[in-house]
Amino acid sequence: MSERDVGEDFRGGRLIGFFFAGIWLVFLSDAFSAAWQQRQSLRADGGLIVLVVFVVLYLVHFSHLRAAVWGTRGSVDSHWYVTRIGIAYWAGLALLAALATVTIGQEGAATWVFLAVSGLWTFRVRLGLALGGCLVALYEFLTFHVDGWTHDASISMSMVLAMAAVTGGMIAAQRQRALAEAREENARLAIQDERNRMARDVHDILGHSLTVITVKAELAARLLEVSPERARVEVADLERLARDALADVRQAVAGFREMSLPAELARARSSLAAAGIEADLPTAADAVPSHLRELCAWTLREGVTNVIRHSSATTCRVSLDEQGITVTDDGVGVQPGSPGTGLIGLQERAEAAGAHLVAGPLSPRGYQLAVTTSADPRGADPDTHERVEA
Repeated sequence: MSERDVGEDFRGGRLIGFFFAGIWLVFLSDAFSAAWQQRQSLRADGGLIVLVVFVVLYLVHFSHLRAAVWGTRGSVDSHWYVTRIGIAYWAGLALLAALATVTIGQEGAATWVFLAVSGLWTFRVRLGLALGGCLVALYEFLTFHVDGWTHDASISMSMVLAMAAVTGGMIAAQRQRALAEAREENARLAIQDERNRMARDVHDILGHSLTVITVKAELAARLLEVSPERARVEVADLERLARDALADVRQAVAGFREMSLPAELARARSSLAAAGIEADLPTAADAVPSHLRELCAWTLREGVTNVIRHSSATTCRVSLDEQGITVTDDGVGVQPGSPGTGLIGLQERAEAAGAHLVAGPLSPRGYQLAVTTSADPRGADPDTHERVEA
């Protein structure tokens, strides 16, 4: 939003505030009418001047305290206004209200309604209500003890109802402000959490790959003079590692939710640790070909989930090679012959990638889940495993 738009919004909000504050000044019409009818006297003319100054000061007072009281956020000077300028304005309004009452008479006491309301803006709500109650009591007292005054409860009721309405509006506006600020803070924290998560994922993905690339680059530099052929092999391997790392980063950035084998290794490590299961996990995914990494990531997530939920295992081991992934544990596993939804979905992914999914118990105890491009996972006992059929 441009500065011009902000300025227009501010001016628009101020005009709306002036409208809602000024519309109630119509209740001073009786006071103006009474002073106008007696305008031949200096006292009545002074009453008219007092009423005009009262209206102007009332609107200025409202304008200064509107940001602090009615929910406008970001008012750094709200406390200063309330404690100093606000009190000065309210004292001026009290003096003018007293002058209006003296010069005009009982009709001039209509200014007390606005004095009671402005007390709620100036002071804390409890003190403002107490001052308003004192004004009501004083007005009722004067109606019985001042000559020419009649007992008219309309001004007293106006003060009570106005204070009740303004108090409710102030509380609602301030709660709305607090709610909006809380929502903004939650949105900011959510963005920050997502940035932190993304930073951790990128660190997990690139940390080992860049380390291996650095080591191989140093080795290739040393081999250039000794063995150019080996140096070319290392350089080719560097290119493969760089492309794989770039592919992992692209997968992580695209939607923030693509499956990444290095990220899944990091998540598996933290999940198993949280479950109290000893984890034996590889530190890198470089051994797995790029076209199998997403499938291995899904397999790792499903295998670790089953280990944590169903196996009652104390240890979990994950091995990666050029043929795929194997997840083993020392728990009871799942019941053979009844693959769950996760294993069925994993079987479909394996078939789409041209791989095989093998899952079953180990002897004498344990369970193994493997996705591999060979007929059987390395180190598996074919007699104790079954091919999962979708």
